[in-house]
Amino acid sequence: MKKLTLFFLSSILLLGTFACENTAKTSTNAPDSTQQKPKAVTVNEVKEHQQDAQSQTRRNQLNADIRAHEQRNNTFNNGDKNRTNAALATEVRDKLEANIPESQLVVEARDGVVTVSGSVVHPQNLKKIDLAMQIKGVTKVVNKVTVLPAKTKS
Repeated sequence: MKKLTLFFLSSILLLGTFACENTAKTSTNAPDSTQQKPKAVTVNEVKEHQQDAQSQTRRNQLNADIRAHEQRNNTFNNGDKNRTNAALATEVRDKLEANIPESQLVVEARDGVVTVSGSVVHPQNLKKIDLAMQIKGVTKVVNKVTVLPAKTKS
């Protein structure tokens, strides 16, 4: 019985560790944290990610995620700007993925301050990082994104 109890407690602790992570990535190639340096990606990886991010299915998912976050906030938080760090990071990630589909970004949030790092392929996409300010609850955006043109060889 003690082993079973220990197993359940360990499982809950492990689940809690992963559930409390406050980072959200726009692609699998994005860094794991805002402290990591982004890696250059190939042209094929950029095209593949862009096609996935711009597909109708992914657009529908992003829109549904954004609506669900807003509805949850309105229902359980009375529409206040106070949101969990994970909710802010996820909403900002969705917003940036929809507007910068070829990006490799990671988003972290803490007390309304959102840190975005990773890379974009085109310099004009750096300005789009400020779209994060449109998300209710974001008070400041720290932009650590770099321009990293795609490599032609894999």
